[in-house]
Amino acid sequence: MDTLTSLTTVTRSLSKSLSRTATTPTVARETAYYQAKIAKVTTAAEFVKDERLLNYAMKAFGLGDMTYAKGLVKKVLEGGIDSKTSLANTLSGGRYKEFAAAFNFKANGAATTSLAAAKTTTVDNYVRQALEDTSSEVNPAVGLALYFERKAPTITSAYSILGDKSLLKVVQTIFDIPASSSAQPIESQYALINQKLNVADLKDPTKLTRLLQRFAVSYDASNSSASAPNILLGGNSIGLNSDLLMSIQKLR
Repeated sequence: MDTLTSLTTVTRSLSKSLSRTATTPTVARETAYYQAKIAKVTTAAEFVKDERLLNYAMKAFGLGDMTYAKGLVKKVLEGGIDSKTSLANTLSGGRYKEFAAAFNFKANGAATTSLAAAKTTTVDNYVRQALEDTSSEVNPAVGLALYFERKAPTITSAYSILGDKSLLKVVQTIFDIPASSSAQPIESQYALINQKLNVADLKDPTKLTRLLQRFAVSYDASNSSASAPNILLGGNSIGLNSDLLMSIQKLR
């Protein structure tokens, strides 16, 4: 299945896709554990001590690859986000700041894990991350597109894109920007992205959808795989359905 069709299948009924993901055995089991344990945690030290609980929460905020750094995580959570010099605010990418905001033990103390950010938002984030991961296993481009869609409303400038390799990959693919451009000075990269993309468009759902459609088609066109769009040969279209043909025409 081509990327555009796969992406459309997931996003057309996103709520159903998320519901199906939430009920898969692994996700349901980890969510049940998290919900049973989180409210009992009263300090950052207790949080970090429960590895399974911590893994769940960190994955929910895109930090699943950093669960080994417990000392760092503890300092992030204990430092809060109010000070510009707090660890969460000085680490790049913004993920740690979001994590520390949801589990702000410095500001909220023992009540932290009883608040909606720790209970509802974290679970919702985890399920969304699981959907993106599952989609990536089938087609990496779909996972990238879903991630970009989720992060788009939080992107404030081209620097937000340059600081996130997944966001950058999507933008480079949409606008046919060579990966080698990442070797240029950061100011040049910033100017190039602003030349190609109006960041304000990312907050417009219709414009964002169009951009993701362009990404899907461009990704398949530049990757020689079974999902790549095929050209017409001798009057026969090999694997290219009419919906995709129409979408390509609209995006030109």
